[in-house]
Amino acid sequence: MRWLRLLRIVFVGLHYGLDEFLLGHARLRHLNTLLRALLFWRQLEQPRGVRLRQALENLGPIFVKFGQMLSTRRDLIPPDIADELAKLQDQVPPFPTEQVMQVMKHAYGEEFHSVFASFNTTPVASASVAQVHFAVLPDGREVAVEGTAPWHCRRHCA
Repeated sequence: MRWLRLLRIVFVGLHYGLDEFLLGHARLRHLNTLLRALLFWRQLEQPRGVRLRQALENLGPIFVKFGQMLSTRRDLIPPDIADELAKLQDQVPPFPTEQVMQVMKHAYGEEFHSVFASFNTTPVASASVAQVHFAVLPDGREVAVEGTAPWHCRRHCA
């Protein structure tokens, strides 16, 4: 199973052109040329910071957290990359509400609609491992519900 995860990481890295970061050294220029020839089909028009941010979002919450941490270390990374990774602090895209409902159904142990009288499917906040929705309990109380990301509990909620 770990090999599959490693292959996915490599595939996402190649898809977003992250090999540029690894093969940028002068000693590896010949590998860079070879890899570009083999992967000619990739569309890499976006700036490297945007591609890195998108790859981290694609790989999940641990990678998003890593990008958030990196964005605070402007002494280690170029400003264009740090600016783009800073978007991971407060502009993480939401995940599908259906997945949140599936996770919460497992957590509550009963049907979703028996727990809430109404549930707003549009998230009011989104982070790397959870997002927040407004809901109304059966007794009429308005609440904010934090729905965990589906990959956060992959082993227990499938």
